[in-house]
Amino acid sequence: MRKKQMIYIVFTIMLAVCLYATLQFVGSRTADRYRIGATYMTMNNPFYSVIDEELRLMIESHGDILLTRDPALDQQKQNEQIHELIVEDVDILVVNPVNFLAISPALEEAHAAGIPVVIVDSQVSDEALAACTIASDNYGAGVLCAKHLMNTQDSASIILLEHPTAQSAVDRIQGFCDTIQNDSRYRIVGRTGSAGQLELAMPAVRALLEQGCAPNVVMALNDPSALGAMAALEEYGILAQTAVYGVDGAPEAKNMILEGAMTATVAQSPIQIGQITAQTVYQILSGEDYEKEITVPVELITAKNVGQFDIEGWQ
Repeated sequence: MRKKQMIYIVFTIMLAVCLYATLQFVGSRTADRYRIGATYMTMNNPFYSVIDEELRLMIESHGDILLTRDPALDQQKQNEQIHELIVEDVDILVVNPVNFLAISPALEEAHAAGIPVVIVDSQVSDEALAACTIASDNYGAGVLCAKHLMNTQDSASIILLEHPTAQSAVDRIQGFCDTIQNDSRYRIVGRTGSAGQLELAMPAVRALLEQGCAPNVVMALNDPSALGAMAALEEYGILAQTAVYGVDGAPEAKNMILEGAMTATVAQSPIQIGQITAQTVYQILSGEDYEKEITVPVELITAKNVGQFDIEGWQ
């Protein structure tokens, strides 16, 4: 009986030692893993989901952790999320601001905590608060739409769909307006906010039409708002006579161009942005040199070249 007890005691001790060693190993592995926090203005836009997917692929392939948050277009909520991620002891933040001005207090908190911030698909009012800014050539996207319009139509009555708190959207509309401003044949007859959301753009455009606005061109800050505008134009039976421009190069927009319902979209590459963001994150974390500002080129998609793109996917 005593022999059995001794064997049991030895076995228990060995099991405890093995368990302790395992826990120590797991604990050390966890301690060595980077924690990256990310918050985008809204995950209701597939563009940001693709960026996050690419970011997650590289981060998890390194054995590290990505904590993603969705503020759903609420800047106060995004500021709270950033605070929570700081408390959770993230090593770096990836941020797409809801409001490029009102996000400053949260970025200041991160700066004070010594946590670097990578800004994606936008800029912020105080560049000193961003370790790096990665964005498409948003101003150039607006220019491309305007030049296409001026090359294909002798005149235009234009509605603008805007998002004044998103710097990327502001830049796109500014690029468009700057390009047409010296030619009186191209007139802006209406402008309205849409927050870049299909479900907000549709009633916003409908309201302009009900007020007697008569456009033959819509310049939308992104593809979801362009699709919302198209739905309203279709309701009024004037979609076929109206040129619609968007920005993103989303699969839905490319399909609409292929079908002849949409005029053009400017292709951004959320895949490339996500990959560049991931590379930059690791350059910062490892203390390597990195670019402080990265501008990703864009390309106009029309009926003439849409076949060169992946219709069902992102570029």
